Amino acid sequence: MKSDGFKDYFKILGVSRNATNQEIKIAFRKLARKFHPDLHPHNEIAESEFKEINEAYEILSDEDKKKSYEQFLNYWFKNRDGNPTDFYGKDNDHLFDKYLNFDDFLSDLIGGFSKVGKEIYSNIYSDNNTQLLNLDAKFNLQISFLEALNGTKKNLLVNDERIEVKIPKGIETGSKIRIKNKGNIQFGKGKRGDLLIEVSIKSHPIWKAKGLDVYADLPISLDELALGANISVASPQGETYLSIPSGSLPEQKLRLKGQGLHNLDTKGDLFFTLKLRFPENWSDEELRLLEKLRSVRIDEPRSSWFDQART
Repeated sequence: MKSDGFKDYFKILGVSRNATNQEIKIAFRKLARKFHPDLHPHNEIAESEFKEINEAYEILSDEDKKKSYEQFLNYWFKNRDGNPTDFYGKDNDHLFDKYLNFDDFLSDLIGGFSKVGKEIYSNIYSDNNTQLLNLDAKFNLQISFLEALNGTKKNLLVNDERIEVKIPKGIETGSKIRIKNKGNIQFGKGKRGDLLIEVSIKSHPIWKAKGLDVYADLPISLDELALGANISVASPQGETYLSIPSGSLPEQKLRLKGQGLHNLDTKGDLFFTLKLRFPENWSDEELRLLEKLRSVRIDEPRSSWFDQART
């Protein structure tokens, strides 16, 4: 077989013959970013380099193809200078004598293992290939409630690449952020998809968000429920005041308009559910007043309950 067109894929990726799969992947990602067509538009040299990098990775990242290629290396070195590097300790000349040149071997190597291999080989060598591939990469990002409230920036590691993502304030669970040209790379073609980030908000001990509306349980005392009160409360936007109407009941909801999450010009509301809370220990004075209350109370809380129980 002639050595015309021979390519040393280990040298192309800049790795040793004993490189691990992780080392091969890291070298590929680094070179792919360096020669990506988006950074070198209309540059034929960069495009050619990019195709060779993808071709090398396609061979060396697949155990079967890599093994066959290493056997071929032994054959090629032996025929070139009589000094073989025998990877597997046996003579494999008979496997490669049928090929006229390196391109014949490469075509058989990439196309011979699977249908997927043939499609990738076609992508590398054919400009007329019209197969549509979904190259978008997906990433699930979980942020805190306060990060959703105020907005933030996140540094993500995607495909061995550091990407800074701006999270807008008021973002909701399930929202998607698209980062152009940061997705997966199509072998040989130089095309790259987008990065789709789906955001979810971590649970918070107080605040529960539903869209831009925020919900919270609010501890309230017996006298505040019965007599009403104007109390200071926390809100996602800071401290504010809430008016408790007299005669309010436990589990009743009160709304503060526009005090929820903010998203551009849209504001959500803040809802408080009143939760009656008794003190762990009553003072003597409190117990005395409760005794007084019991002596003057005119309402019988179980009257209707008895009526229903007896029917």
